[in-house]
Amino acid sequence: MENNRTTTTSSPLRAGFVGAGFMAEVHSRAARASGAEIAAIASSNPASAARAKDRLGVGQAYASVQDLLRDDTIDVIHVCTPNSTHHALAEAALKAGKHVVCEKPLATNLQDAAELVELADTAGMVATVPFVYRFHPMVREARERIASGQTGQIFTIQGSYLQDWLLSREDDNWRVDAGLGGPSRAFADIGSHLCDLLEFVSGERISRVGALSRTVFSGRANNRDVQTEDLVAAVFTTEGGTVGNLLVSQVAPGRKNRLMIEISGAESTVQFDQEAPETLWLGKRAGSQLLVRDPDALSPEAARLSVLPAGHPQGYQDAFNAFVADTYAAIHGDIREGLPTFRDGLRSAVLTESIIESSKGGEWADVPYVKELEGVQQ
Repeated sequence: MENNRTTTTSSPLRAGFVGAGFMAEVHSRAARASGAEIAAIASSNPASAARAKDRLGVGQAYASVQDLLRDDTIDVIHVCTPNSTHHALAEAALKAGKHVVCEKPLATNLQDAAELVELADTAGMVATVPFVYRFHPMVREARERIASGQTGQIFTIQGSYLQDWLLSREDDNWRVDAGLGGPSRAFADIGSHLCDLLEFVSGERISRVGALSRTVFSGRANNRDVQTEDLVAAVFTTEGGTVGNLLVSQVAPGRKNRLMIEISGAESTVQFDQEAPETLWLGKRAGSQLLVRDPDALSPEAARLSVLPAGHPQGYQDAFNAFVADTYAAIHGDIREGLPTFRDGLRSAVLTESIIESSKGGEWADVPYVKELEGVQQ
């Protein structure tokens, strides 16, 4: 990833935000923790932007996104809006010469995602997608143990991402509406994180999927005709022949944000649970172990991301902060290992379309080859 717009390390980046909801809060906290100036914000209307300016401590509220993008002092744009707007906003930001952090999904279809990858490459801008679970130290530890051969040849991969925030018919959100969230909801929203993590940690890429999806409620409080899925179950194979399965649900009682991956090899199993991110379970035929995060005992990448001493828990916001810090480092020319770019967002779009195809057709679907992913390494 080349960076045609250089930014001196002596001055803080000026960050602009599009969107004023929960994710804008998370992004702004991470930007501030990474030393950026929280310079400007635009939202769906001027009043919303003005409220967010005061709530988030932003320097200036703009009446429109166009006004924000015309500000030549803004270095990086964080896109934190409904899914259907991501492509147009990211495209406009890149054409305006801004670096971009775009919420996932990068786009609601494969073609738009591929166009953004090509545009970012042509513009030479840093363009990233917040697959932030990569930035838990114990995820990096799991990845290193597999890459170094400590687990042996991988036999099986399994994972799940379970939530309960849409459990009731009365629960509703803009993501339920296919016009705003896209044709996939549960998988595109959280299954994308799960598949990114499975591939990132295992080093293997999913090549075929057999999926089932279900919409539990055909109508919700503000959406009478719900077309997006509440849950997805799938089996898959990887390019290396490994067998795997996954379950994604937004209607699992008691599960708030339970992202779990378990990868089993000839020598051992590694399991990571995002709701208990300070530990990594190492399964063995005899003498299984619960490894607790301790920078002095971890691999270099895991230790780098351990910003607090052992016994001082790190969590989701810390992972998000690390992602934004590495994005900003890339803007300054320091590209660090494991940074998720628009190519990873495109990979997610490829998998989402394969899941949709399989679940609708009731048959196995191949994960298609996409030229923009040539030479990409997780």
